[in-house]
Amino acid sequence: MPEGGTSTAEERETLVITEKPFHLIVWNDEVNTFEWVIETLQQVCGHSYEQAEQCAYIIHFKGKYAVKQGEYEALKPQCDAITERGIGATIEIIAG
Repeated sequence: MPEGGTSTAEERETLVITEKPFHLIVWNDEVNTFEWVIETLQQVCGHSYEQAEQCAYIIHFKGKYAVKQGEYEALKPQCDAITERGIGATIEIIAG
Protein backbone atom coordinates (compact mmCIF):
# COMPACT_ATOMS: atom_id res chain seq x y z
CA MET A 1 0.00 0.00 0.00
CA PRO A 2 1.19 3.55 -0.60
CA GLU A 3 2.10 5.60 2.44
CA GLY A 4 -0.86 6.95 4.34
CA GLY A 5 -2.79 3.66 4.18
CA THR A 6 -4.58 4.30 0.90
CA SER A 7 -4.52 2.11 -2.18
CA THR A 8 -5.20 2.74 -5.82
CA ALA A 9 -8.38 1.59 -7.51
CA GLU A 10 -6.34 -0.93 -9.52
CA GLU A 11 -4.90 -2.47 -6.33
CA ARG A 12 -8.37 -2.73 -4.78
CA GLU A 13 -9.79 -4.34 -7.93
CA THR A 14 -6.99 -6.92 -7.99
CA LEU A 15 -7.56 -7.72 -4.33
CA VAL A 16 -11.30 -8.26 -4.90
CA ILE A 17 -10.75 -10.53 -7.90
CA THR A 18 -8.10 -12.73 -6.30
CA GLU A 19 -9.89 -13.14 -2.96
CA LYS A 20 -13.39 -13.85 -4.26
CA PRO A 21 -14.34 -17.34 -3.08
CA PHE A 22 -16.12 -20.00 -5.07
CA HIS A 23 -18.81 -22.60 -4.40
CA LEU A 24 -18.59 -26.26 -5.36
CA ILE A 25 -22.11 -27.04 -6.56
CA VAL A 26 -23.46 -30.59 -6.75
CA TRP A 27 -26.50 -31.11 -8.98
CA ASN A 28 -29.47 -33.43 -8.56
CA ASP A 29 -30.18 -36.14 -11.09
CA GLU A 30 -32.41 -39.17 -11.42
CA VAL A 31 -29.52 -41.64 -11.72
CA ASN A 32 -27.33 -41.55 -8.61
CA THR A 33 -28.50 -42.93 -5.28
CA PHE A 34 -28.43 -41.09 -2.00
CA GLU A 35 -25.88 -43.61 -0.75
CA TRP A 36 -23.53 -42.91 -3.67
CA VAL A 37 -23.77 -39.13 -3.26
CA ILE A 38 -23.22 -39.43 0.50
CA GLU A 39 -20.21 -41.72 0.03
CA THR A 40 -18.77 -39.37 -2.60
CA LEU A 41 -19.14 -36.29 -0.41
CA GLN A 42 -17.45 -38.10 2.48
CA GLN A 43 -14.55 -39.38 0.39
CA VAL A 44 -14.00 -36.38 -1.89
CA CYS A 45 -14.98 -33.44 0.31
CA GLY A 46 -14.17 -34.85 3.74
CA HIS A 47 -17.73 -34.46 5.03
CA SER A 48 -18.97 -36.42 8.01
CA TYR A 49 -21.76 -38.90 7.29
CA GLU A 50 -24.34 -36.54 8.80
CA GLN A 51 -23.10 -33.54 6.82
CA ALA A 52 -23.02 -35.53 3.57
CA GLU A 53 -26.51 -36.88 4.22
CA GLN A 54 -27.89 -33.38 4.82
CA CYS A 55 -26.25 -32.16 1.61
CA ALA A 56 -27.75 -35.08 -0.33
CA TYR A 57 -31.27 -34.25 0.87
CA ILE A 58 -30.87 -30.58 0.02
CA ILE A 59 -29.52 -31.50 -3.43
CA HIS A 60 -32.50 -33.80 -3.96
CA PHE A 61 -35.17 -31.29 -2.92
CA LYS A 62 -33.60 -28.04 -4.20
CA GLY A 63 -31.98 -29.37 -7.37
CA LYS A 64 -28.47 -28.30 -6.41
CA TYR A 65 -26.43 -27.33 -3.37
CA ALA A 66 -23.11 -25.66 -2.61
CA VAL A 67 -21.34 -28.44 -0.72
CA LYS A 68 -18.05 -26.54 -0.24
CA GLN A 69 -16.69 -23.02 -0.44
CA GLY A 70 -13.14 -21.92 -1.12
CA GLU A 71 -10.56 -20.95 -3.69
CA TYR A 72 -10.92 -22.26 -7.23
CA GLU A 73 -7.60 -24.13 -7.15
CA ALA A 74 -8.68 -26.09 -4.07
CA LEU A 75 -12.17 -26.90 -5.37
CA LYS A 76 -11.25 -27.88 -8.95
CA PRO A 77 -9.75 -31.32 -8.10
CA GLN A 78 -12.76 -32.10 -5.89
CA CYS A 79 -15.16 -31.04 -8.66
CA ASP A 80 -13.31 -33.28 -11.12
CA ALA A 81 -13.37 -36.22 -8.69
CA ILE A 82 -17.14 -35.84 -8.20
CA THR A 83 -17.87 -35.67 -11.93
CA GLU A 84 -15.60 -38.68 -12.54
CA ARG A 85 -17.99 -40.61 -10.27
CA GLY A 86 -20.91 -39.70 -12.54
CA ILE A 87 -22.35 -36.93 -10.38
CA GLY A 88 -22.94 -33.48 -11.82
CA ALA A 89 -20.79 -30.77 -10.22
CA THR A 90 -19.68 -27.27 -11.14
CA ILE A 91 -17.73 -24.42 -9.59
CA GLU A 92 -19.43 -21.04 -9.38
CA ILE A 93 -18.20 -17.70 -8.12
CA ILE A 94 -20.04 -16.41 -5.09
CA ALA A 95 -22.07 -13.35 -6.05
CA GLY A 96 -21.19 -10.45 -3.90
